[in-house]
Amino acid sequence: MLLAALFLVGAARPAIAQSLLERLVTPGPLAESHAKVEKECNKCHEAFAGRAQSSLCIACHKNILEDRNAHKGYHGRQPEALTQECQHCHTEHKGRDADIMQLDRDRFDHDFTNYKLVDSHKSVACASCHEPRKPFHKASFQCFDCHKKNDPHKGRLGEKCDGCHSPTKWRETKSFDHSKTKFPLEAAHKTVACNACHSGEIYKDLTRTCVSCHRLQDAHRGRYGEKCETCHNEAKWKEARFDHNKTHFPLHGAHQKAKCDACHTGDLYKDKLSTNCVSCHQKQDPHKGQLGERCEQCHGDTDWGKDISFNHNLSKFPLIGKHAAVACEECHRTPLYRDTPLACEKCHADVVHRSRLGNNPRCASCHTPIAWSNWRYDHAREAHFPLVGEHARVLCEACHSKPGGSLKLPTACESCHKDRYHQGRLGAAARCGECHDARSWAHWRFDHGRQAGYPLTGAHARLKCETCHSTPNPVSLKLPTECGSCHRKDDPHMGSFGSACGRCHNTSNWREVNIRN
Repeated sequence: MLLAALFLVGAARPAIAQSLLERLVTPGPLAESHAKVEKECNKCHEAFAGRAQSSLCIACHKNILEDRNAHKGYHGRQPEALTQECQHCHTEHKGRDADIMQLDRDRFDHDFTNYKLVDSHKSVACASCHEPRKPFHKASFQCFDCHKKNDPHKGRLGEKCDGCHSPTKWRETKSFDHSKTKFPLEAAHKTVACNACHSGEIYKDLTRTCVSCHRLQDAHRGRYGEKCETCHNEAKWKEARFDHNKTHFPLHGAHQKAKCDACHTGDLYKDKLSTNCVSCHQKQDPHKGQLGERCEQCHGDTDWGKDISFNHNLSKFPLIGKHAAVACEECHRTPLYRDTPLACEKCHADVVHRSRLGNNPRCASCHTPIAWSNWRYDHAREAHFPLVGEHARVLCEACHSKPGGSLKLPTACESCHKDRYHQGRLGAAARCGECHDARSWAHWRFDHGRQAGYPLTGAHARLKCETCHSTPNPVSLKLPTECGSCHRKDDPHMGSFGSACGRCHNTSNWREVNIRN
């Protein structure tokens, strides 16, 4: 069969015959990376030279020639790579899976490459930087190409990481002397990240005004203009240093703690604000404008609710006595002060009299704000009923007992005093005043001779009224004056001497008989 093959080769054209012959006598398959030129032996070998030619290798791998000429890269720095044939390190015809690199990763000296490994890079696995199926020399040695996904700046500071960082301590950036620029970093600016101001990797022609960086953070939303440094500083931004005392409205009391935009809602430098209280506090005015706009006449700016200096004595209701110590809101239940009634009963519930002195009492008729319990009322002058004797000690409610009733009561004794003693025997319509007075009920007076036409003498003077006036509710108090009208049952004569007892008897002593014919 070998002879037949040689015969066929000899019958072919010279060039084809050479190619066929070389393929027939090849020592083995090429590695996967050279598989595409396996049928073209002359790409790597001169005809039947028996060895690889480095010049032919470089004809394909032109980058190796460039590295050698420039003395860069591994093949331009490693001594053996510069002097020996390529096949000394890269052997072929050992199969598709053969490793023609013959790279000892543990002993490979990275210093011969264009990227020396220092510090933390020395412990990094090769595959972390060198992608599979990609020539090692094509791996980028720029930080950003490997660390792009881990870039906390998201590319905003460009791709030259080594401008600030080093592989020794990545987090400790190289110091940049910002004081040599037109914008030295002071106070809080020293700790600001570079990309906070240099967004988009723009380092030149940046404006140095505060608003160029802080416009979106401007709490005033541009109302105070763009000269932030007029009030603020870099050390403590929230501690404004604007001297308001140099304006027409010095800040005192609670105003010193107020935020600027509480009053300055427009443009600070264009709008001249009013200094009237209502210009800021109109919506908060509990009086709804009823007391005008001169708030400072009553209120101070130290404590709006407590620092009140209103002189109530100049109003229609001077505060005297107990009223002087009363809190405003005790009487002024609503902030609309002008609608506050002046009558006592509008504030003071009638918890004592309970309307027994009328539904519309006039407290001031008896009481004063000096002391509520020290009341005064001239009953004789105002009610036309002098309170004398026992009446002077009687409580008002003793007579004025019906809630909501009229204060005009009847003055007759019997309208208040029930006839518990006489029980109507002195008439259905008793007239107590004919016998009794207010000094003492027991000290009664009645002239029976003058008022009844029947003088009480002798034993009659000692009798109780009810002895003779014994019938309840008589139509008339006029009784018969004959002795027999009362003593008929006591007549020992059984009426034999008639009814004119006085002819023999008298009221002093019934038993003394004095017969008069």
